[in-house]
Amino acid sequence: MCPVLYVVVEPQSAMGSLDTYLPVFLLLVLGVAFAGLSIAASRLLAPYRPTDAKEAPYECGIVPAYEPPSRFPVRFYLIAMIFIIFDIEIIFLFPWAVIYGQLGRFGLVEVLVFAGAVFFSFIYLVANGALDWGPVRRARGGATRNLRTTDSTVRRVGAAGGKAA
Repeated sequence: MCPVLYVVVEPQSAMGSLDTYLPVFLLLVLGVAFAGLSIAASRLLAPYRPTDAKEAPYECGIVPAYEPPSRFPVRFYLIAMIFIIFDIEIIFLFPWAVIYGQLGRFGLVEVLVFAGAVFFSFIYLVANGALDWGPVRRARGGATRNLRTTDSTVRRVGAAGGKAA
């Protein structure tokens, strides 16, 4: 006959023992103490010598020669929309690709609806000129007006680069 071994497990409280949280609490106290001591030491030990250059806002170290326009061109926003569309598409397609076998026909239909929405939004952006990086080829209404090209500039200035003809 085989001896039977019984293990008695005492139930712990719902919170668990406080001994398991002691390292986390100590790490939190050390982090706060380090941050506080660093800030206090920099205030006490650093010399305070303000100058105009130190108190001016810093942006890339380049002093602007002119003020930027008040509005960004629409193409900037269209490119940002393309980035966001494809970024969200990748974020949603990766989990679907991981478990596509478990989803069956429902998962296939849902991803086709999602891909259709992404495709139509991409078509909208392309139709509004998000990928047109060159000069504008057509104006509204189909009529061309004041298009600046190499031919028109040479004709206006003159082939020899002299005064306007």
